[in-house]
Amino acid sequence: MKITSDIFQVGGSGFSHSSDAAAYLVVSGKDSALIDSGTGAGTDRMVNNIKKSGIELSSVRYLFLTHCHYDHTGGAKKIRELTGCTIVAHKLDAEYLERGDSNVTAASWYGTYMDPLKVDIKVPGNSMDFPLGGLKLKFYHTPGHSPGSSVLTVISDDKVVLFGQDVHGPLNDMLLSDRRDYEASLAFLLSLNAEILCEGHFGVIKGKDKVADFIESFM
Repeated sequence: MKITSDIFQVGGSGFSHSSDAAAYLVVSGKDSALIDSGTGAGTDRMVNNIKKSGIELSSVRYLFLTHCHYDHTGGAKKIRELTGCTIVAHKLDAEYLERGDSNVTAASWYGTYMDPLKVDIKVPGNSMDFPLGGLKLKFYHTPGHSPGSSVLTVISDDKVVLFGQDVHGPLNDMLLSDRRDYEASLAFLLSLNAEILCEGHFGVIKGKDKVADFIESFM
């Protein structure tokens, strides 16, 4: 599904597999980046969707993991094998991915386990910029849902697009969620004034007011 001239949805329920969180593809020139990878159950369909978008797998430069949960990361290893991409996550969640912690990653919620996953770039602080062709992706640490939960923004078609994969939570002790951090992160998301929100489970929300209303509904 084409969202802007640079952005496609290529994964998620109805796109790859019912257990997958949404996965989005950002394209700029000969380079592209994938945001989240689903559980792995729908990798073949996700790959086909990438190809249908006119993108060569070898052009996928980055795979950004917005947090460690299995519905966003279970397919990461296979995606890297197929594309040769660099996997990026915040260092606080990279720990649980590299350890293969099936509880904190919620793999156990899906009746499976998390294979240890090497993270190539562990974002150490509150933000980091990633050039992609003529675009710039900004990676922000937004803890609460998980310790290393993060979002990305990019300006596409002169609009601020926010990849806020699990704005809605949930908060759970097993996931090491923190309500105070979560509420602070929601306030930060509002300050970004996004005009398009690409969420992990609620799809694509367009319009600055509608995006703000969605975020505020969880505050």
